[in-house]
Amino acid sequence: MTNLYKGTIEVLNPSVKVADTEVKLNCGINMPVIGFGTYTIRGPKVIHNAIDAALAAGYRSFDTASSYGNEEDIGVALKELLPKYNLKRKDIFVTSKLAPKDQGSDLVYDAVVRSLNHLGFSYLDLYLIHWPGVHGVDISSKENKKLRKESWKGLEDLFKAGKLKSIGVSNYTARHFQEVLSHATVRPAVNQVEYHIYYRHPEDLYKICSESGTLLQAYSSLGGNGVKDVLADATVKKIADEHSVQPAQVLLRWSLQTGFGIIPKSVNPERIKSNIDLDFLLSDEQMKALNSIQHRQKFAWNPDTIV
Repeated sequence: MTNLYKGTIEVLNPSVKVADTEVKLNCGINMPVIGFGTYTIRGPKVIHNAIDAALAAGYRSFDTASSYGNEEDIGVALKELLPKYNLKRKDIFVTSKLAPKDQGSDLVYDAVVRSLNHLGFSYLDLYLIHWPGVHGVDISSKENKKLRKESWKGLEDLFKAGKLKSIGVSNYTARHFQEVLSHATVRPAVNQVEYHIYYRHPEDLYKICSESGTLLQAYSSLGGNGVKDVLADATVKKIADEHSVQPAQVLLRWSLQTGFGIIPKSVNPERIKSNIDLDFLLSDEQMKALNSIQHRQKFAWNPDTIV
C-alpha cells in the first residue's frame, strides 16, 4: 500500500481506546473508526439484542443500508435503547446506503427520505451510493455512469440541505472514483470497500482516496459469510496467540493499522464485545508478516466490470 494513504493510522493513539477514537472526514465531521455492521442481521428481537450488546460494548456508529431490509428495526431499537445508556441521537453516528434500484435523479431523493422515515431520523450522518451499477441495467451500459452521476448530484443537494451530514460511495474502483471527482462539488467522504488480508486494492485506489481526503472503510474484514479461511490463517492465529486475543481481533486491528475504518458484525454478545476490544498494538514485524501473506481471495461482489 502506498505510504500516501494514512486514513485511520494518524488517529490511533495508545492512550485512547479504539472504541473512543474518531477520524475527521473531509467534510469536517468526526466518525468513529469502528462501527457496528448490520448486514444480514434481521428481525426485531435479534436486532434489538445485537444493538443492546453493541451499545454496552461501546459502539457508537451503526452501519445499515436500504437493501438490508432492517432500517426500521434498527431505528426502533436505537430509540428504545439510547436512553438506557444515557445517549441521544447526536451521540451516535448512523450510515445508510442507496440501493442499486434507486439510482438516478428521479429516485434518489425519495430513497433518502424513505431511509430517514424508516430509521425515525431527521438526518443521517453518512449516506453512501451502495454500488456503482444500477439494478436492471446491463453492466456494460453507459446508463450506469449517467444514473450514478445523477445520484451523486442528488446526494450533494441533500448534503447541502443538511439531511445528510456526509456523503460517500461504496464498492467504487479508482476508475469509478475518478469519475465522481470529475463532476463533484462535494468530494466523497468515505469509500466503503471489501478489504482483508486476502483482498487488497490496486495502488491507484489508495492514491486517489488519499488525494481527495477520502476515508477507506472496510467491510468483510473477517472474510465472507460462512467462510473461515481468513480466521484460520496460520499467520493470523500465531499473532493472535502472541497477543492472547482472537484471530478476528488481529484482522480488525490490522485493518485499522493500515488506515481503514472497520464495521465488524456479529449477533453474539461476546464477539460483539471482543471485536471492539482492539487496544493492543501489532508490531512492525507482525504487520510485515500479515502484509506478506500472498493468498488472494475475494468474497463479495466484483465492481470492476461495471461501466
